Amino acid sequence: MTIAELLADAFERIREVTHEAVDGLTADQLAFRPSGQANSVAWLVWHLSRVTDDHIADAAGTEQVWTSAGWADRFGLPLEPSETGYGHDSGQVAVVRVGSAELLTAYYDAVHQRAISYVRELADPDLDRIVARGGIRRSRSACGW
Repeated sequence: MTIAELLADAFERIREVTHEAVDGLTADQLAFRPSGQANSVAWLVWHLSRVTDDHIADAAGTEQVWTSAGWADRFGLPLEPSETGYGHDSGQVAVVRVGSAELLTAYYDAVHQRAISYVRELADPDLDRIVARGGIRRSRSACGW
């Protein structure tokens, strides 16, 4: 198995679990937060999608699917289009509401397709390239990082 195949397999496994978690949920169920500080399923999948979109676009040198394919407009969230969820407080988590599970998984799938297309083209030497310096941004946020 090549590195590209390994990465594609990992993305496929995440896709399966994401769909299982979201399929059949109503908008209210997606927005449900078991406590005032908890993240909703909608926010978690949106955040996963936004971070993947942001990172793949950065690595590939392309525009994010969120903006290039009109997903930001379709979601209509009261957030800046550049936001990915990093550093979101409880109030920001609360505004990530989606109209349907289908909308949420459609955006996730668009990002997933972009990610799969990108990683399938990678060769082992490509992994030596440093994409971001300074490590992962860490902050106290609703996602606990």
